[in-house]
This record gives sequence, C-alpha cells and structure tokens, in this order.
Amino acid sequence: MTTEGGPRLCRGCLPNDRCRYGIAHERLTDGVLTVGLRCPAHYEAGQGIAHGGWTAGVMDEILGHVPGHHGQFAVTGQLEIDFLRPVPLERDLLGRAWVERRDGRRWYVAGVLAMAAERPGDQTELARARSVLVARDQDHYRRHATWLADWDTARRT
Repeated sequence: MTTEGGPRLCRGCLPNDRCRYGIAHERLTDGVLTVGLRCPAHYEAGQGIAHGGWTAGVMDEILGHVPGHHGQFAVTGQLEIDFLRPVPLERDLLGRAWVERRDGRRWYVAGVLAMAAERPGDQTELARARSVLVARDQDHYRRHATWLADWDTARRT
C-alpha cells in the first residue's frame, strides 16, 4: 500500500494550509512513512540550531501520522525522544516512522529524523523516537470539550 501527498494538517495548521513544523510532503510505502521537511528559522534555539521542543513536536507529529495513514485516528499516550545531534535550521531533513506492533487500541510506533541525503547510507540520524498512540473515535475532541466545560463550571461554583 502506498499513500502520498502533502502533509496531514492538524486543526492548528489548516488555516494557513501548511504545517507549522515544516513538513512539506509524506508518503507511506510498505508500512514506512517517509516525510520531507525543514525546521523553520523561527524555531531557532542556538546559532542555526533548532529548539529541542521543535524536535520533540515534529517527532510527535510524524509518528502520530502513521495510524492515520492506516485509517485510524489516534492520540499520543507516551512519547520518548533520543536527541542524537543538533538539528540545523532550514536544511532538508527526512523523517521515517513505522508501526513496531499493535496491542488492542495501542499503536507502538518508532521513527527517526535524519539529514536528507541522496544516498540512504549517507543520512545522519539527528533524533530517534518511540510513541504509544491510543486509537480513539471521532467523538474524542467533543468529549474533551464537554469535560473541560464541566471542569470550568465546577471551578466557578
């Protein structure tokens, strides 16, 4: 199975019609999601280097897209990041993610962020991540909004 195209945009990115993390395109082939991206300059933490929060955020985004490409809406239950090297700003990067296993509603997904290179062997890994994603139904956010409204009401009384 192959799916391909622009990035899957979250609700926060839809108004601008582009991913705020710099994901430009993605493709699922034989169970591996491959993502082309660049870290935008406004995520600079040190001279020419991305903030670690960007790296964690983009890895959460990339790993979180995997169940969606398999037709399942899921949310992050756990995320673990290994920061291997500083991530340069405004350079071509490559993300890859895949399902390690599934257990009921839980999707165990792993992935890497690397420098893009013409030859796969030349790709220097910058970060590795593992995530446990929990399958949810489409009412997930509606239930959250109801819970939050109830919480706010209880705090005012």
